[in-house]
Amino acid sequence: MSEIYLDHAATTPISAPVLAELTKQYQKTFGNPSTLYQLGRAANQVLEASRHVMAASINAQDSEIVFTSGGTESDNTAIIRTAEARQDLGKHLITTAIEHEAVLKPMHYLEQHGYRVTYLPVDEHGTIRMADLEAALDDETTLVSIMSVNNEVGSMMPIHEIGELLQDHQAWFHTDAVQAYGLEDIDVERDHIDLLSTSAHKLYGPKLLGFLYRRADLKFPSYIMGGDQEDKRRAGTQNVPAIAGFATAVQQLPSAKKQELRERFRGFRDQILTRFADQEITVYVNGPEAGAGSPHVLNLWFPGTSTYVLQNNLDLDGIAVSGGSACTAGNLEPSHVLTAMFGKDSPRLNESIRVSFGKYTTAAEIDQFVTTTSKIIHRLAERRRH
Repeated sequence: MSEIYLDHAATTPISAPVLAELTKQYQKTFGNPSTLYQLGRAANQVLEASRHVMAASINAQDSEIVFTSGGTESDNTAIIRTAEARQDLGKHLITTAIEHEAVLKPMHYLEQHGYRVTYLPVDEHGTIRMADLEAALDDETTLVSIMSVNNEVGSMMPIHEIGELLQDHQAWFHTDAVQAYGLEDIDVERDHIDLLSTSAHKLYGPKLLGFLYRRADLKFPSYIMGGDQEDKRRAGTQNVPAIAGFATAVQQLPSAKKQELRERFRGFRDQILTRFADQEITVYVNGPEAGAGSPHVLNLWFPGTSTYVLQNNLDLDGIAVSGGSACTAGNLEPSHVLTAMFGKDSPRLNESIRVSFGKYTTAAEIDQFVTTTSKIIHRLAERRRH
């Protein structure tokens, strides 16, 4: 039985060019980039060439890219260190109710240490209202942290409008772009972004790696203490081969390829909804309307069918989908994202699955997913009748 993988929002398979680059670099570039002899200089050249690729991908300066262990560390660094460094200006932070746990938990930590956090609500499509953000801003707000694309429903936040609004405010603007980077076009100058988090494994690169974009004029101490790597902004010897692989992954997704992927994924969405209608399956989309969100994530509500039961039956048939965020997969609590969108009493919370597409997903796999899911739902409905 071949596996059909439809959980690319959780992680992506490493691509062949990335694997080839990793293998090459692990064999030849093992020197410590902080050393001054030839092997170290060679490693540093690879490191800085990779940094340039990352910077160019978001219209940043090379010096504004800080390599980290991934999105979680980048989020924690941006939020906690900003709050601590700017507490003399105020102790108020703003985020949304549907952020990833890598943002929400640092916010909760800061609340326990005397900070005030506003969690903006979202509408039924998973988007904030700019009026709510404007109303929440005050003279003590030092950071606004709002994700670019939601990992469970694919809603896209008004990043440009947020950046414009904050131009006349002291608050720095951080965005968790883990789900957006590699698929959506990002320009930190155009959108007035001060801090931005990414993760390599979401775009066919290695795990345990990402970067934090940190605008050049922002001042706060390193989050990881130790050596003076990353211009004293992140201690620890850099994993140069993995960083080179990350750069290769980024180069594999130029703007034209991103647009092509977005169009393919929109086609998959239409294919799924049309085929379920053909199979007489009642299904609703949790999230943005067609064309309004990031097309690689599709969250589906099947009324009357348990998330847990459906997900496990699909797994038995070799189809991998998610019941929500992979980072909270072991948690039996309902999705905080769907709760924020529909309320804690909505049946959608326990009757929905997330399907997410990648560049290796095929139309044949989508058809097989719909066919298998339809059979499972019809079978479960028949059992309930008897």
